This record gives sequence, structure tokens and C-alpha cells, in this order.
Amino acid sequence: MFGISPIGWAHTLGSLPAIPVAVHMFARHGRIVPRSLPGAVYFGSMLIGASTVFLVAHQPVSYGIGVVTILLLLAGYAVGWVPAAGRAARYIETVCLSVSAFLLMVPTVSEILRRVPDGHPLVTDLKSPLLLGAQGALAVILVVGLVVQIVHLARRRQ
Repeated sequence: MFGISPIGWAHTLGSLPAIPVAVHMFARHGRIVPRSLPGAVYFGSMLIGASTVFLVAHQPVSYGIGVVTILLLLAGYAVGWVPAAGRAARYIETVCLSVSAFLLMVPTVSEILRRVPDGHPLVTDLKSPLLLGAQGALAVILVVGLVVQIVHLARRRQ
């Protein structure tokens, strides 16, 4: 189904919980909160997805996205435990984890558009206007979201 291998299904189903959990935390807290139960689910699910991408990827850029995602996750979850980070920790945490969510959504949207509906996907070319538009919209959401998050964090400090 959808041309996905068994390891591809493990990758997909392992990383899938990160999406609704991230949406929940963005809606409720305005950011991904690492020291919470949803934050732990997000971390585990993202780690599964980013680690298994090396087993299913067909394009070299996918390996880079996997490595960067793992580094952002580790930085985002570890910075709160670094006393020297001080007040910057919350900002670093927020930016790292928001970018990790973006790096999850870019290939997710691309794969959905390239596989659904089964047998007659919406997109057959990586240069498709629909795919490029969806990726552009994700980039705009990332930039606007980061600005809003940083402004919100700065206002909470005052």
C-alpha cells in the first residue's frame, strides 16, 4: 500500500505521533514544551523518525535532514539543563524544537502529496507547483511562528 516497505511503515508509524503532539503543544503553549509528557512523546517519536530515515531515505538530502533533526532535538532538550545558558535557554529550546517540527513536516507533506491517493498521487514531480507551494507555506509558517514565539517569550520575561 502506497509503495511503502515494512521498514518504511515502521519509520512512518514511529514518527507519526510527533505531529499531533506538536500541534497540541503549539496550540496550548505556543511552543514545544520538552519537560512534559507530550514533550517526552514528541522526543521519542521524533528520535524514531529521524533515526530510521537512514534506513528508508532515497535522496542524500534526507540524511542531512535526519542528522540536523537529531542535533536540534538533542540541543532543544539539553539546553535547559545547562546552567551557563541562563535566560537564553528558553529561546534556544524554542527555536531548536520549532525547527525540528518544521523538518518533520517538510518531508511529511512531500510524501503525502507524492503518495496519496494510492496509485494516482497529487504530485508526480518534485518541481510541482503544488509541492513547492506547500513547502513554501511551511517555510512561511516557520518564520512567522518563530517571530511570534520569540516575541511572546520576550514579553513573558518582562
